[in-house]
Parts: sequence; C-alpha cells; structure tokens
Amino acid sequence: MADKTLETLFHETLKDVYYAEKKLTTNLRKMARAAQSPDLKAAFEAHEEETQGQVERLTQVFEVIGKRPRGKTCDAIEGIISEAQEIMEEFKDSPAHDAGLLAAAQAVEHYEISRYGTLKAWATQLGLDEAVTLLDATLQEEVAADEKLSSLAESVVNAAAEKAA
Repeated sequence: MADKTLETLFHETLKDVYYAEKKLTTNLRKMARAAQSPDLKAAFEAHEEETQGQVERLTQVFEVIGKRPRGKTCDAIEGIISEAQEIMEEFKDSPAHDAGLLAAAQAVEHYEISRYGTLKAWATQLGLDEAVTLLDATLQEEVAADEKLSSLAESVVNAAAEKAA
C-alpha cells in the first residue's frame, strides 16, 4: 500500500488525461469533417489546435514530476468517442446530426473539466506550483470551449435541427 499515495494517483490520472487528449486530437478532426454546420466545423478545428497545445502542457507537467510522458487507456473517453461515432453513423445526413455531435463534444469537455479540476487540486495539495499553473491554463481553455459549444448549440445548431423536423 506504500505506493498508493496521492502522488501515485496524480501520476496515474495524468496518464489517463494524456491518453484522452491525444485520442481527441484525431477524433476532433473526424468530427470537424463530419460537421454540417460551418460554425461547428470551425469550433472543432479550433479546439483540435488548442488540444495539441494541451498535450504539450501535459508533457511539461510530466517533466515537473520527473516522469516520462505516456498515456494509459482512458475508458471514459473511449466510451464518449464511441458514442460520437455512433451519432456520426446513425444520424448522417440528418438535421439532428450536428446537435448530436455537439452534445458528444460537450460530454468530452465536461469530462476534461472534471479531470483538470481534480488534477489542479491534487497538484496544489502536492505543492507542484508549476503543474498547478499549467493545469489551470488548460482548465480555463476547457471551460471556454464548453461555453462556446453551449452558445453555438443555443444560437445555431439546435435551432437548425429543430427547424428541419
């Protein structure tokens, strides 16, 4: 039980979110190609670029704790991505397609907000000030991405899906 510390949990969770961000980079590209709305496509493309920066920040956090950057399979993100893929297949050419994609993207954002908030709190507890700064920067980006997606849903995407019904 000696190795089951907050520091170990921090490292394991860091590997989990590192995997998730790397996996999302590829899937955001797929979602951007699948999006029918130019605004949603642009939002996915912008967040894909932002996600690459988040991976770089995570690499810096690994350096702060003296560990090699590597991921471990994140079952939560695998599930959310699987749901997004189902939406892309089942609602292809449907007016509700983009609303479903946007909902899947928000599920990702909510997961990431939870993870980054937790990691930031643990980094604070562990006295990892540089990691706190890096994690907070990403947390703020994830919150802003979620707000942008909510605005896009309310102003464009959901209305387009509903009008076509």
